[in-house]
Amino acid sequence: MAVPLPGYSPSFKRPPEIVRLRRKRSRSHGAAVPPALREPTPRRAALAAGLPLRPFPTAGGRGGAASAAGPRRNPFARLDNRPRVADEAREEPSRGPQGAPDALLDSNGENNLLWEEASRERTVTELSQRQHVSFSESDTTSSEGTELPADWSIKTRLLFTSSQPFSWADHLKAQEEAQGLIQHCRAAEVTLPQSIQDPKLCTELRCAFQQTLVYWLHPAFSWLPLFPRIGADRKMAGTSSPWSHDETLQHTLMSDWSVSFTSLYNLLKAKLCPFFYVCTYQFTVLFRAAGLAGSNVVTALISPTTRGLREAMKNEGIEFSLPLLEESGYKKKVREADLEHEEEQAASDEDEEESFSWLEEIGVQDQIKKPDMISIKLLREKHEVQVDHRPESVVLVKGLGTLTLLNFLINCKSLVATSGAQAGLPPTLLSPVAFRGASMQMLKARSINVKTHALSGYRDQFSLEITGPIMPHALHSVTMLLRSSQRGSFSAGMYAHEPTAVFNVCLPQDKDLHRKVAHKDLVNCGLHPKTLEQLSQIPLLGKSSLRNVEMSDYIFNWRS
Repeated sequence: MAVPLPGYSPSFKRPPEIVRLRRKRSRSHGAAVPPALREPTPRRAALAAGLPLRPFPTAGGRGGAASAAGPRRNPFARLDNRPRVADEAREEPSRGPQGAPDALLDSNGENNLLWEEASRERTVTELSQRQHVSFSESDTTSSEGTELPADWSIKTRLLFTSSQPFSWADHLKAQEEAQGLIQHCRAAEVTLPQSIQDPKLCTELRCAFQQTLVYWLHPAFSWLPLFPRIGADRKMAGTSSPWSHDETLQHTLMSDWSVSFTSLYNLLKAKLCPFFYVCTYQFTVLFRAAGLAGSNVVTALISPTTRGLREAMKNEGIEFSLPLLEESGYKKKVREADLEHEEEQAASDEDEEESFSWLEEIGVQDQIKKPDMISIKLLREKHEVQVDHRPESVVLVKGLGTLTLLNFLINCKSLVATSGAQAGLPPTLLSPVAFRGASMQMLKARSINVKTHALSGYRDQFSLEITGPIMPHALHSVTMLLRSSQRGSFSAGMYAHEPTAVFNVCLPQDKDLHRKVAHKDLVNCGLHPKTLEQLSQIPLLGKSSLRNVEMSDYIFNWRS
């Protein structure tokens, strides 16, 4: 026979019966019992402990005082499941345990809000509202200005919204499309007025938009998405890859890729190409010409990296630095750790020799598994392994080291996957200008017009979506066009390829860099003068990238 527990009632009561009992008690004892004793025993204990609980309704039936105190509490809800208000969430750290809770929402209001959110259609307005989601404390907000900071990350999607239509970006005529391609190939500079009255009739605007969408890619397979490459195995799964088991075809692809890679680097050194990206299945490399990002020499940034890759680069004689770790005094910590490890190693080596000689004397040295030297080395170098695959592992190579890096990447066997959906596929080369073996590609753009709720009924909401590998020059060119077409008023949500966000790290400044000389040397690199001026600035975003941009009265306000 089960022993009854104290305070346990074997008879089950349904929620309506419990509510009736509470109402009956409140009517009969409401006037005589003090307010502090009207609460059930568990609630009194919780309140004494300082827990913020939802108050019970006062007595008085369904009308009168009960209606004045608000609707009754949901009996199926937990006692402490009150909704968290945004203001309360901010004030909570400063409130003590005895602080009074803020005004609470009733459960019916919660259900109504949830039902409205669930039934709301997924429109462009909802997407634009997501741009204004609460930002973390690490987010950076700039002061208002007429220009955006340089952003070296690759964007995968841009969503612009405005009160002015984007219909001018759709259905380009054959002549306008051809003119835009010719302007891109000839690096023609297009100057638009500050405000365009009728953008749909402005041929210069439409041609310039077509010119902005062009980029160059190698290799190019129409059935295979070649960007992004990191984490793209799922997207590529099931696609045809005839080279995955054909070594001859793999050798041919890598030979062509090496020629294209060398061609791009030669253009970069000649200052005819401002920058380009090498996208592998493990990391991404950004090569920049001298004069960009505050540097007077050619630079290369690699992210993310691993200890194995850095060791391989050291063995090839490539000099590099870790800019983010140097700022935090990482080198000093590493030196101290190395000294400690050297002392420990000297002592442990003596102990190991004595222990192994003792095992040999008793004849069981073959039966005892000796420690793996690689595991011992990894354990001693754990401070280096901790930054692997993180933004802090970004590597900077400068000057002549970039040429050694070029040869290293061409001969590196781990540059290409040996298994999986990307097996045998060379890395992707992305460039704003043409190079040997490149294929001309276009970013995808489409405009959407929807009706959104307003106080007086409905209003038009216009949006423009651009998808693809959006490089820094394209981002700046599009914002310059929208400045004129949307009359200085629009907002944008930007979605970056996260491994490339760290390319905005600030590099060590060169004191002898002259901006005017750099602009003069890069005048034939194929970029608009204003775009070139922006990319010559010292990066300010650090490990982050632009997330939201708003322009109002031709003034930018941005978040990262």
